[in-house]
Amino acid sequence: MTFQTRGLDFLKDVDVRLTVELGRTEMKLKDVLALNEDSVVTLDRLTDELLDVMVNGKLIARGEVVAQGERFGLRIVELVGQEGQA
Repeated sequence: MTFQTRGLDFLKDVDVRLTVELGRTEMKLKDVLALNEDSVVTLDRLTDELLDVMVNGKLIARGEVVAQGERFGLRIVELVGQEGQA
């Protein structure tokens, strides 16, 4: 049996979960249960900080929110692990 390597091309159609994390916080369960439609939850990030972009839970990049028509989008600002970056 012969296996021909095509680089990583065979992985290009594999589904992954891309997550953009706006921020985090820790709350007591009683505070979570008290949330309602007008509640504000303060997160651990400042408004000018970049957001974490993760693939299957692993940080791969950082970016910023942009408006694209009536939807939110994400502009990648830096890739994690590249020289001179995060």
